[in-house]
Amino acid sequence: MSVTIPAAVVREEEQRTAKHFASQARLKGFRKGRVPTRVIESRFGGALRKEALDKLIQEAYRQAIASERLQPISEGQIEDVHYEPEQDLKFEVAFDVQPVIELARLGGFSVKRPPAEVNEEHVTQVLERIREQNGAWRLADAGKPVDGDYVSVKILRLDGKGAEPRDYDFVLGKGDAIPDIEAAIKTLEVGGGGPAEAEFDVCFPEDLPDESRRGTSERIRLTLVSRRTLDLPPMDDSLARQVGEFETLAELTAKVREDLEKEAGHRADSVVRTQLLEFVVEANPFEVPASMVDRYLDTILGEPKDVPADKLAEARGQIRPEAERAVKRILALDRIADARGLAATEDEIDKRVEEIATANSTTPAKVYASLQKAGRIDTIERELTEKKVFDFLKAQSEIT
Repeated sequence: MSVTIPAAVVREEEQRTAKHFASQARLKGFRKGRVPTRVIESRFGGALRKEALDKLIQEAYRQAIASERLQPISEGQIEDVHYEPEQDLKFEVAFDVQPVIELARLGGFSVKRPPAEVNEEHVTQVLERIREQNGAWRLADAGKPVDGDYVSVKILRLDGKGAEPRDYDFVLGKGDAIPDIEAAIKTLEVGGGGPAEAEFDVCFPEDLPDESRRGTSERIRLTLVSRRTLDLPPMDDSLARQVGEFETLAELTAKVREDLEKEAGHRADSVVRTQLLEFVVEANPFEVPASMVDRYLDTILGEPKDVPADKLAEARGQIRPEAERAVKRILALDRIADARGLAATEDEIDKRVEEIATANSTTPAKVYASLQKAGRIDTIERELTEKKVFDFLKAQSEIT
């Protein structure tokens, strides 16, 4: 937006600012508040003009926004200021406004819902994880470590960069250490049957987070302090009783299958929702304000302290296209809710709070207070609104 302020208005503000300076100034030879304006202009010309300029631009910006009935969603960036004595003041201000979204087509799409299948292998994998979580680590008296063992080691860098060995504890085979380290640990032994300490040359992989060490080699002294093996409980009714309110393994298995089916259903529904919004956005193209995408990226990436600025900028550039699509989906969803009157009502929010209270054997008042304290009332309102929007969209298209 280009703004012009007449020279007469500029001069009036300069004189007003000079009088304010004069009322506050203390100069030798003059009483406070009695300094002539011409003296003020001569002594404080630069500061006077800057203050007058700031006031003029801010007030003109505010009036221009109001007169054009604009709704900025980003801070105005003042550019190309022309400020000369006895001349009109001209400047430009750039800012983002809420996009105008016209959604002419909201249905008639064909969307495929992926099958929400849960097979026995999935159930078995979860039961095995439960079994591992309820196992007990037992200190091994002898033997070499294998995948699944919990090891404690000391590593000393022999390149002069580490004066003292460092302690590490992790489970082998989980990817917590680089492959060469894990392979070296498996050659050592506790209990005196073999060496518990040795020197190794290890090579750092190309996908190491620390780019400076990718592909480099280093000599280390590795000491195996201890290894622990996991004693697993039997897969029977006693495990089910240990896990929770289950009497038999069959009850636990049924609950695991039920939870997996719910998760699979949620994932399938999420695919449908994303596809529907993608179709809506494609059928009703609109521009996304850059500031909205920037704020979305800030939310996703946060403010990592240890990441170089160039790497952070590279990451932002890589995910920006997807961030822009995500913002478009959010804006389209909000626009549909507004246009179709699908925003969650207070009664619907209260009903949801009551459901949460019933499920947790407490009162709605306590749940509401807890949600309000955690700032999650808005989250529930949005979840309810989104459900109503997606129910509406699904009714307008074919879901197969």
